[in-house]
Amino acid sequence: MKKIHVALGAHACDIEIAAGLLPQVGSKVAALLPKARKAAIISDTNVAPLYAAKLQASLEEAGLVVHKVVIEAGEQSKNMQVLSDVLEQLAAAGLTRTDVVLTLGGGVVGDLGGFAAASFMRGIAFVQIPTSLLAQIDSSVGGKVAVDLKAGKNLAGAFYQPKAVFIDTDLLATLSTRFLHDGLAEAIKYGCIKDAALFEKIAGYADDAALLADIDSVVATCCAIKARIVEQDEFDTGLRMLLNFGHTLGHAVEQHFGYSCFTHGEGVAIGMYQLTKRTEELGMTAKGSAERIKSVLEKYNLPLTAGVEKAQLLDTMARDKKKNGNSITLIILQQIGEGVLQKVDWQEVPRYLG
Repeated sequence: MKKIHVALGAHACDIEIAAGLLPQVGSKVAALLPKARKAAIISDTNVAPLYAAKLQASLEEAGLVVHKVVIEAGEQSKNMQVLSDVLEQLAAAGLTRTDVVLTLGGGVVGDLGGFAAASFMRGIAFVQIPTSLLAQIDSSVGGKVAVDLKAGKNLAGAFYQPKAVFIDTDLLATLSTRFLHDGLAEAIKYGCIKDAALFEKIAGYADDAALLADIDSVVATCCAIKARIVEQDEFDTGLRMLLNFGHTLGHAVEQHFGYSCFTHGEGVAIGMYQLTKRTEELGMTAKGSAERIKSVLEKYNLPLTAGVEKAQLLDTMARDKKKNGNSITLIILQQIGEGVLQKVDWQEVPRYLG
């Protein structure tokens, strides 16, 4: 087992990573939250049939009364109406402020379920159990919880740290190839901004089987990078914005297609490549960087372009959370492994889109 401590004072938590961890979650939760009597599992229609019964059994063996809340799978469920329904179900189940919410699923479940926990009774404990690679290496760590608004992605949310993150890498066995690669886009992001060796390792795997054989190491490396960044900037006002490399354009692509065409990781892949291609042309990024990113994205069948007009993307980007007044912070690469923040006047943004 690998354990990573996220040192955030009163909001500190541990990330535990191991194959076969799910059946141990009940005893770990009971030890962590001895006053809890009830537990709500929030999951979705893809994940619940696979893993909810096993988690429920583990929690019940530890003496907890368990309630399940299942939402429709997909980004389309990450909205205020579904959030409201989840909160009503928590209330109907009789959860109190000493009880616990467990989010069992990918990024949508973790984001929405975490926001529900942050909102219910002004905040009850929650535990992340991410089941997708993207959630295991990125969205389950750091305490960002949110839902989407019609105006944009993740525009209603909070910073609310989980009490623990339990990552069972065996759960990745049921991921489709597309969603394995979707999560890998975020791992490539970590390599781009902070760890050239990780980037080269991902580029060097012979195939998905080789990747999965080493997945505990990849997950732990990504979680450690994110933990160290979050410790320095919990509320995303400076350094933590590095983690958004590829996301400003990626979110715009996702929203443009109504979250029905490109996955989150696919949007990030497009954003990483397109921005780096342009900053390289502008002399801001080491030559050859965009081609190296292109090569590894193509290796894992991740897209390079969305075929959307610049004006349409700009309209969506104008509502991005990283926009502040008349400027926006872009994350660019000086070279693979070294990302930097670049504050850009909004009028100059089209220049970075080619």
